[in-house]
Amino acid sequence: MPVPVPRQRAIPAVECGQAQAAPAVGGPSTEEAPRTDDRNDARDEANTTTPVGDDATPGGAPSGVSAAAHTTNLTLLLIEDDPTAAPIVPGLLDSSGKPIRVRTARNLTEAERLLTDDVHCILLDLALPAPGRADDDDELAVLRHVLRLAPRHAVLALTASGDAERGAEAVRVGAQDYLFRDELDGRLLSRAIRYAVERKRSDTAERRLAEGRLRAQENARLERGLLPTPLLDGSPLRFAARYRPGRSRALLGGDFYDTVRTPDGTVHTMIGDVRGHGPDEAALGVELRIAWRALTLAGLCGDELLNTLQQVLEHEREDDEIFATLCTVDIAPDGRRAGLCLAGHPAPLIARPGQPPRLLPYDNNGPALGLLPGARWPRMQVELGAAWSLMLYTDGLIEGRVGDGRERLGQDGMVEMIGRQLAAGLHGENLLRAAVNEVRELNGGELTDDVAVVLLDRVP
Repeated sequence: MPVPVPRQRAIPAVECGQAQAAPAVGGPSTEEAPRTDDRNDARDEANTTTPVGDDATPGGAPSGVSAAAHTTNLTLLLIEDDPTAAPIVPGLLDSSGKPIRVRTARNLTEAERLLTDDVHCILLDLALPAPGRADDDDELAVLRHVLRLAPRHAVLALTASGDAERGAEAVRVGAQDYLFRDELDGRLLSRAIRYAVERKRSDTAERRLAEGRLRAQENARLERGLLPTPLLDGSPLRFAARYRPGRSRALLGGDFYDTVRTPDGTVHTMIGDVRGHGPDEAALGVELRIAWRALTLAGLCGDELLNTLQQVLEHEREDDEIFATLCTVDIAPDGRRAGLCLAGHPAPLIARPGQPPRLLPYDNNGPALGLLPGARWPRMQVELGAAWSLMLYTDGLIEGRVGDGRERLGQDGMVEMIGRQLAAGLHGENLLRAAVNEVRELNGGELTDDVAVVLLDRVP
């Protein structure tokens, strides 16, 4: 049978498709062109709506407005090359008793045109030839083609009576169920459509749940790989860290930190912040952290180390406007002295027993990495004392708002907050958790900037 050529007109939003043998209730569509010959008849039939059930209305309603649009829950797309043999009977109803609307296509080209988002189920004749394949090449080639064409739709396979093996294979390939052509009636087909749609929804939800679990596992492995493990074997110092990316559902932000102990007993720690909050900035932060660890273990420190890190940043950044702030502290083996370098970064906080916490000197703060070619970063010597807590942080901790106004917490507010929490007996992980939580509460919700905090304690 020759394939009809559809008329070149807009497909109604509610329904379009090939007419069934039974005429639509209510007469022909007002959009049909005058019929002058048999070819025009075929063209009109190829674009006529076929509602099924008592509430059906004429097809071709303009702008997608019709009574059926408000009463039909499910839409079936029948792909069948012989409309006179189509196994569709009146009375197809969904679970709420509303009619199931039917579209028909004589081939896969028509099917692709009619396969819109409001189609819920496809009833496919397995005897149809697949595009570009020989008839004896693959019995399920047409099904595989439809599954690729409509991966989100439920599919029912229609096969010859008694060909259960082919039907079962169709289900194995991806169809929700199979039906025998000669055993169909309205009740069986209605039930099969409802079952196929619900099974497809269940399969989709289960697949998404499995994909979500897999992504969570992958993210956990990625996080363990990207966030550093401090190398402090043999050091008496206690280490704690807190990290919170500013982007929603992000794994990492532009903040980065690390701590290592070199063979001479010196403990090197650093914290940094790449300008921006996207994945590119997060990746650059990881690169800088890894480079810092490698250079530190190789014996570089101070101005030489920061100059090399600036070269890494300039080579790896996506935009010349991207820069990074950095704070490095090199704690002597006896734990009483340290070398401090600041590259546009806030000064660390130090707290000693019996004394209020304060900021380390930041008078010789050099420029951020990536701003000035050939810049220098002075290394300051600071006295730590016998017992102390040293906290390094990024500006996400101090730039949150306080209440509903425009006032920021700032460094002075942070120093006062840490003093209160230390006086309350908080230390280590508990201190950092309480600090970040209080900053969020003061801000009135989640912080928009990344937050990283590192704490080193020396207890004699």
